[in-house]
Amino acid sequence: MAYTADNWPIAAALLQFPGIDAQGQHINDADAQQWRSVFAQVHDAGFRDVDLTDSWVKPGDLSAERLDEFKKTAAEVGVGLPAISAIRRSVIDAEHGEDNLAYSHRTLEAAAALGCKVVSFGLHQALTAEQKKQLWFWTVKGHQDPANDRATWNLAVERLRELGRHAEELGVLVSLEMYEDTYLGTADLAVALVEGIGLPSVGINPDIGNLIRLHRPIEAWQEVAEKTMPYANYWHVKNYSRDEDIARDYYVAMPAPLEYGLISYRKAFEIALANGFQGVVCTEHYGGDGLSVSNTNQRYLREQILPRSADYALGESRVRQI
Repeated sequence: MAYTADNWPIAAALLQFPGIDAQGQHINDADAQQWRSVFAQVHDAGFRDVDLTDSWVKPGDLSAERLDEFKKTAAEVGVGLPAISAIRRSVIDAEHGEDNLAYSHRTLEAAAALGCKVVSFGLHQALTAEQKKQLWFWTVKGHQDPANDRATWNLAVERLRELGRHAEELGVLVSLEMYEDTYLGTADLAVALVEGIGLPSVGINPDIGNLIRLHRPIEAWQEVAEKTMPYANYWHVKNYSRDEDIARDYYVAMPAPLEYGLISYRKAFEIALANGFQGVVCTEHYGGDGLSVSNTNQRYLREQILPRSADYALGESRVRQI
């Protein structure tokens, strides 16, 4: 049965919640009451589901006992855990790639234990010192995967395929998050990478917002959507206002609610639904009260964009819903 506006799983990102508490303790080691507080805030903001963004809790580093406690805490508050986003742990990081691969396997196992449907991985790496100085980190260039480096590309395919096979065994999907200057940094690269991996358990997280916020020329967002949506199995959605003056080489972008930014999510979802997209959606927003803006984004999707009826004609898709 196809999802409708009423039952589509839309999760809140946890970008606003730090991974270290006021006492300098990692949230993984915190009392369950601290977890409960975050889940309660998300629930009270209007969400039924949470994306476990691992800049907060890192499920892959929780013991079996604490993982069970974590799952029970979420259930007691009344929020579901359909997805984990494991960020800045690239499996082809020259220094930490093997450790990141092991962490990614642990995250898949944690996802299965928590009942998650999907884990989003990326190839973006830690913010540089220069990025950390900026109001918005995306205004300066960060890590770049080596262009035309067949050995590194093949390593990405090999390690992500390894994760995909593990995910299949666990009944979980892997989604690869689009991000600038990586092998997931353009529509064509993302599609080529997923096709190279060649597993039904591995698809694309078409986070087009990551691309349109850059202070430089960008791909047309609609072309990105049209190329990647046939492979989409999870979706981070956010938007940015953008201005360009090409003659002066001037580009600027800043966060905006979904309905006010450059991307028309009405059109983006039209493309997604025509390609059979039935994945979990995660609403994100940087700056200000990001949780409240994320819920504004959720209401916009449910009230204005998502289909009211399960009879909506879905197109052919290479993605399976679990």
